Amino acid sequence: MSTDTIGTRIRYWRARRGGMTQAVLAGLAGLSQPYISQIEAGHRSIDSRSTLIAIASALQVTVADLLDQPGDPTDPAKTGAADAVPAVWAALLEISDGDRPKPSGSREQTIESLHATNVLRLSADYIRMARTLPGLLAEASAHGGVLLAEAAYLTSTCLRHLGHRHLAVDAARIAQAAAEDVEHHAWRGAARFAYAQALPVEAAGVAARAAARTMADLQPYAADRDVRQVLGQLHLAAALRSAVDGQTGTATDHLSEAEQEATTLGDPPPDGGFNTMCFGPTNVVLWRMAIAGESGDHAEVIDLARTVNVDALPIANRRQAYWMDLGRALAQSGRRDREAEIAFTRAEHTAPSLFILNPLARDAVSAMVRRARRRAVSRELRVLARRLDITVNA
Repeated sequence: MSTDTIGTRIRYWRARRGGMTQAVLAGLAGLSQPYISQIEAGHRSIDSRSTLIAIASALQVTVADLLDQPGDPTDPAKTGAADAVPAVWAALLEISDGDRPKPSGSREQTIESLHATNVLRLSADYIRMARTLPGLLAEASAHGGVLLAEAAYLTSTCLRHLGHRHLAVDAARIAQAAAEDVEHHAWRGAARFAYAQALPVEAAGVAARAAARTMADLQPYAADRDVRQVLGQLHLAAALRSAVDGQTGTATDHLSEAEQEATTLGDPPPDGGFNTMCFGPTNVVLWRMAIAGESGDHAEVIDLARTVNVDALPIANRRQAYWMDLGRALAQSGRRDREAEIAFTRAEHTAPSLFILNPLARDAVSAMVRRARRRAVSRELRVLARRLDITVNA
């Protein structure tokens, strides 16, 4: 099966479903046949997670199948990470089985290792980060408590971005159990945030409800500033997942709660606050952009982008999310591709490996290349296409 674009994979799965026609697929997914045709031809990219869910459900596959995640482990873009995943899985299984080795290093050495791995997380270098995780998990599990909670949180974050969501869910559960062992409420909330983020997009409603339950559990401890930051992030996660699930009113309520909390707390210090979660007014705007994009309000995404200085955030994946959401919004009409090129170039410069791993980035750039062939492919677009291994004719 060709894995060039999401459209290619949709066409492949249609053929596997007894030659299902575009019209039948469109009817089952609640979409139009011309829209499906444009997606399959690569002239348009899918504009929302809910659309991906509808198409995947109609084809009786998962969204991961359409996104080709976790993808080919021999893909040069994933060199190093794919090799580490089996060892990470084994480490998670050992921890879940209660196998706690004696520490080979001191608690202080493990804290230093956690800091070094978190630096890779902040730069969104998930491929290099994956290589550190087996050893880090072994050391952290020997010490347990908050150290294990942080190591498992880092593991969940990394695996999610590499497309291994099932393992990311396991890691988040380990983080939660470790935080509960020492009654660390902020880390307990952070672990549940990681869990909500790791769940597959088809489980958006489950993720939203899990976040809401956690917020209720943490409310008695809201006097703690760290817990309040986590509560804010949980509201944001619940808002986006509710929007994907079609619960617009619930999404709006969660966004309002997050905005009130952010106004009170203000933007985080330069270190990003608790667990570098970066909760504050700036991050709230970025999540509002994602929710507006999910709702198909691309003009709102562009308007919101003008109101925020994304460089204030110390974590690369949030800065890249800004440029990705802006680029996709600009590219949707097909009339602002030059501006979209600039946004995608900024996204690639902000977090190169994350950009390459993002199937939505590949899909959007591929559609722009196809549209540009009617005119001319710019130098900047050629560079983006080359980074994503997209063929551009001379």
